[in-house]
Amino acid sequence: MSQRVLVVDDEPHIRDVICFAIEKAGLASTTARNGTEAMMAFHRGAIDLIVLDIGMPDMDGLEVCRQIRKTSGVPILFLSARDDEIDRVLGLEIGGDDYVTKPFSPRELVARVKSILKRTGGSVTRESTLSAVGINLDRSGRSVKFGNAGISLTALEFSILETLLTRPEMVFSREQLMEAAYGAGFHVADRTIDSHIRNIRAKFAAAGGAGIIVTVHGIGFKLRQEQEGKV
Repeated sequence: MSQRVLVVDDEPHIRDVICFAIEKAGLASTTARNGTEAMMAFHRGAIDLIVLDIGMPDMDGLEVCRQIRKTSGVPILFLSARDDEIDRVLGLEIGGDDYVTKPFSPRELVARVKSILKRTGGSVTRESTLSAVGINLDRSGRSVKFGNAGISLTALEFSILETLLTRPEMVFSREQLMEAAYGAGFHVADRTIDSHIRNIRAKFAAAGGAGIIVTVHGIGFKLRQEQEGKV
């Protein structure tokens, strides 16, 4: 069954262009004209990724993302007419997985969509679960638990935590985590990676896992070892 992409934009022409490109690439698409319709489509389920316009009337894309992130880590790729770094950082901080500005190349957008779906699709050649310091990550089920508590992570946050869990004793640089989350050749500001780390920490802290990720100043980040204090 083809992976399904929800395309949310208040401009019919843009929806048509994106859906045509997505379906030509072998993916299925469904559409929503505004934030309300987007939430309805999301709640119906069977959505593998959302292409979400930020600048919509009534409920904008950022608010749609905030609502979805309360219950789901489904990948979200933002669209915006503004090439503004504040918009970019805000979008990623609240749970976006990538960001494309208008006007855009349909080919580039589809490449971004495929890249996100590839890194969130798991792999049969790797161990299906990773565990350390009370964390259990299920690659095939795309789920994370700390003790008995479920932790809801975005696709990017999941990729970062997955990388840290592959070598719990290793310090990963921001560049390594950036490549794990976004793929090779994609560059974002250091503070964007820091924002993702901050969000992961907050989610684990709420489940009783404060200080689960340690900052190694001047190098990067690692998982806290059992004998280490909280940082």
